[in-house]
Amino acid sequence: MTIGYRGSSVTSSIRRAGAYALVGTLSITAPAVGRGTVVLFAAVAAASLFVIEEGRLFELFARPTDRENRTLYSLAAFSLAAAGLAILATLFGMNLAVFVASVLVLSYGHLVERLVRTRWSAELALAVGFVCGGTLAGVAGQLLVRGIEGGAASGIVGTLPTALFLAASGAVLGALLRSVLFARDDPLVMLSIGLLLWLFAELSVSVSGLDITIALALTALLGAASYRLGTASIAGMLTGMLLVLLTIVLGGYDWFAVLITFFAVGSLAAKYRIEDKRERGIAEANEGARGSGNVLANAAVALGAVLAFAASSLLGMAPAASLFAFAGSLAAAMADTLSSELGGLFDDPRLITTFERVPPGTDGGVTWQGELAGLLGAVLVAAVTGWLFESVALGGAVVIALAGAAGMTVDSVLGATIEPRVGNQGVNFLATLSAALVATLAALAVGLVGL
Repeated sequence: MTIGYRGSSVTSSIRRAGAYALVGTLSITAPAVGRGTVVLFAAVAAASLFVIEEGRLFELFARPTDRENRTLYSLAAFSLAAAGLAILATLFGMNLAVFVASVLVLSYGHLVERLVRTRWSAELALAVGFVCGGTLAGVAGQLLVRGIEGGAASGIVGTLPTALFLAASGAVLGALLRSVLFARDDPLVMLSIGLLLWLFAELSVSVSGLDITIALALTALLGAASYRLGTASIAGMLTGMLLVLLTIVLGGYDWFAVLITFFAVGSLAAKYRIEDKRERGIAEANEGARGSGNVLANAAVALGAVLAFAASSLLGMAPAASLFAFAGSLAAAMADTLSSELGGLFDDPRLITTFERVPPGTDGGVTWQGELAGLLGAVLVAAVTGWLFESVALGGAVVIALAGAAGMTVDSVLGATIEPRVGNQGVNFLATLSAALVATLAALAVGLVGL
């Protein structure tokens, strides 16, 4: 009886995912019907709310909460999200290919994830299924739109690398958001994917076939390694993958080298003497595996710097300013990680604001060994940046190292004062932001960056 019920439940789930994918496929009509696409999805939403109340069609689309309410709220929300993106595409200039890709990434990513679930239940397998299915559907949707719009075959093939980048970025973001949200939040996921891809389209991101192949290979390899080694949860792995992909494509391999220096050394530090840290009560949760919040708290400013670099011509700012912000924030993140992960192994920490002795693990507590380790971490990031970028060189490396040390100090001070109100991740974000500002302003002050 149990086996039969589960089989029926799985089949129903796959059918529902397939039905949603078919609704999402309506987006492909956008090049032909234009604003009529909005009407199509709005009509589906209206039917979901006011017409389809029972019967096979209702059972096909209904989630458990819909059955309780006797209304297809899930399908209505999905359709309204698609209609909202269609409005952006037909009235406000969103690229039609981006609109179609955003809808299909979610629709077919979810379908493939459900199919994978019939064989494997591991979170990693489900995430891989969503990313692969969403990427393939997103690429296919973009190429179909190009063909419908009358693009030449050679032109369509030429857009393949960029289409692959957009689809993969959307799929990884979608998988990440789905890992931390609920199934009913899929409309929010769709809108988030659409806005991200619209941004990239506005930036006219262009990538070669070789570069996107290398970028995707490195992204997948590092994601798998971080999960396999236990340095990141599924959400943390996906966050890191998104950061790696965007850094390689929007910044370049040199930017990626600076980012991976932080990820590699920071992850090893989190795992270092984990048993001793556990006994002292200072070990990270989940065996040191970083979650999405932790990764973003330390690297969100760096990601913003990468995006600013890609948009520097539109923003009218010097590209080098973004580089100093990027490296400065990562220097601070590295310094804070090493100071807390290594410094916590030593006795007699003192509160940075009063210098009184406090128990190990106290917010704002520092040891001289931790401060030294943090300073060396900041120097490491600065040295890698100075070695890779001629425009940075020795003078710029000194600026970045000092900014990293300043960010580490800010982190400790904020930890001792406002961490109960903003949380550890909020403190980490503010510390990396302060370091990015210090690095940029100092570089401007000494003439390393022009206005």
